[in-house]
Amino acid sequence: MNLVIDIGNSQTKVAVFDSGEIVQTICMDTLSAHRLDDIKRIYPELNRAILSSVADVDQELLNTLKKKFEYFIEFNHQTAVPIENLYESKETLGLDRLAAAVGGITLFPGSSLLVIDAGTAITFDLIDVNSRFLGGNISPGLETRFRALHKFTKKLPKIARGDQWPEIGRTTEEAIRAGVQNGMIFEIDGMIDHIVKNWPDCQVILTGGDSFFFDKKLKNTIFVKFEITLIGLNRILEYNAEKN
Repeated sequence: MNLVIDIGNSQTKVAVFDSGEIVQTICMDTLSAHRLDDIKRIYPELNRAILSSVADVDQELLNTLKKKFEYFIEFNHQTAVPIENLYESKETLGLDRLAAAVGGITLFPGSSLLVIDAGTAITFDLIDVNSRFLGGNISPGLETRFRALHKFTKKLPKIARGDQWPEIGRTTEEAIRAGVQNGMIFEIDGMIDHIVKNWPDCQVILTGGDSFFFDKKLKNTIFVKFEITLIGLNRILEYNAEKN
């Protein structure tokens, strides 16, 4: 059994895999060595682990992972992956983007893919039919846009997202919500239209913390998979374990 740990900007996701299938997923603010011990007690057959983090990792947690698991890797830019990475600045490529690309080809082998991750930032990444990571785009995510309008203007209030909003705002609150949310929907649909025009058989995968917010609001057909990064990290773990 495998343990996959993904420490992101806003939360930590932990998943237990058995034979390539997710047994349990846990979302938390932080993962401590003590919490890791609890997971190991619940699943004593866990013997391999992978950790991916956007920030420096607590040394006690790293020591526990190295001690309690027969095989452990800390995912970084030197880690072998089962796709060809054509990104020119590989050392600056977000590991979550690379893992999501691997997750995409795990779910849709032999397909071209557009992986959209809607979180703190929104990323659009393209993978071709030969499992080559071609690159992508990055722009501010939903909450980041709301915060930026409030922070970088003198009078605009901080507005939260909402499930109901007009096309044209008649108050400042409505105008901000409509502008931010419609703007993101237009951006996502526009990118999908552009890619599918050139890649008609492209599978579109939407993931990230805001994926379910946009799921039913887009006009394009998409495949929502919240766990795609975890699936990719598990595949990377398996790939490296097979090579050893």
